[in-house]
Amino acid sequence: MDVTIYHNPACGTSRNTLALIRHAGIEPTVIEYLQTPPSRDTLKTMIAEAGLSVREAIREKGTPFAELGLDDPSLGDDQLLDAMLAQPILINRPFVVTPLGTRLSRPSERVLEILPETLKGPFVKEDGEQVLDAEGKRLG
Repeated sequence: MDVTIYHNPACGTSRNTLALIRHAGIEPTVIEYLQTPPSRDTLKTMIAEAGLSVREAIREKGTPFAELGLDDPSLGDDQLLDAMLAQPILINRPFVVTPLGTRLSRPSERVLEILPETLKGPFVKEDGEQVLDAEGKRLG
């Protein structure tokens, strides 16, 4: 299965999402989007396919969101996309694209919605939260 993750290795949610993909037996294409941001069209497509608005796809925490005045409700999608492309840290993460769909995988287990049912065995996140049981079935 062709899977792409827009990854930030400094982010625990992104690392957990990548680990879940690999737990499914898939070696994804890993794009470290801070070094290689998506094109404007790719970003717009991912946001739309994930069922989000541009504003929902922008990251506030740990970014220059407030300093740039991006909380101004009068800003349109094009202005927000411009900011996200100029400063990729503003792109929320991780976006994952598979033939089964696109998701902003926050929390990381959202990626399970777009992976095949090939999970075997338990999976525990970095923080100790168990996501899959011994049979690979989702908990919670």
